[in-house]
Amino acid sequence: MFTGLITGVGTVRSVKPIGDGSDARFVIATPDNEPWRGAEKKLGASIACSGCCLTVIEAGPDWFAVEVSAETLSLTTLGNWREGTKINLEGSLRLGDELGGHLVSGHVDGLAKTLSATPENGSTRWVFELPAALAPFVAPKGSIAVNGVSLTVNEVDGRKFGVNIIPHTALHTNFSTLAVGDFVHIEIDMLARYVARLAQFSQA
Repeated sequence: MFTGLITGVGTVRSVKPIGDGSDARFVIATPDNEPWRGAEKKLGASIACSGCCLTVIEAGPDWFAVEVSAETLSLTTLGNWREGTKINLEGSLRLGDELGGHLVSGHVDGLAKTLSATPENGSTRWVFELPAALAPFVAPKGSIAVNGVSLTVNEVDGRKFGVNIIPHTALHTNFSTLAVGDFVHIEIDMLARYVARLAQFSQA
């Protein structure tokens, strides 16, 4: 489990096909700040990489390695990661930690397309377009994780939704490198998922 509060931005150091070439091994360089100098990179640890929960299989003082299956590569943006790609990092939630964002599982529900980024006072209004299957789960003032970042939905218009990104968030996440046309990982609020499932059975 995670909170959607990013604690560092990593950089893809290398990408290497493994097995028959369908899977891949990524080596990710970590930032020089706590907690990335230590415990977050221990073997077997779960790390949310731009919202996708991955397992550390090897680590060094300033890097860690993960292996990713062909299915994950095909259903996320990881298949497009290259040397130099910036990714949001968050270590797993520990019992007793402050829950400053919202509960995030690290399971990507789908991809949304970045439609626009418009300056608005001191922040930037980003608008994304959801897949039709995910649109019913997103509501104004609800929570959503975009590339692993816990955000509040400002408005919803059909399959589109908007969020405001303050300068601090842009500086400390990969929103600083996001461009119109890029696809982002979306994880819907797990409460919305369970409410929808209950509603489905109540109508049966």
